[in-house]
Amino acid sequence: MTIQRERFSSRADPELLAALRELARSEGRRFNAVLEDAMRDYIAARLEQKPRPSVMAHFRSSVEKNHRVGELLAR
Repeated sequence: MTIQRERFSSRADPELLAALRELARSEGRRFNAVLEDAMRDYIAARLEQKPRPSVMAHFRSSVEKNHRVGELLAR
């Protein structure tokens, strides 16, 4: 099974590119493979992103504190 690739052009911080190239070299992999892994990891992390527990605790506290205001606004 052949995976199709689409050519694209972009710009990036030279230090980031150097780090990716070094990872590819040290792992004996192609730069493109390391870049694809990085993009997949980034997308997966963003799709699974959840609010931090401290943020949710503050949200719940605010909802409880302002419960009556919410009831009045709902009317």
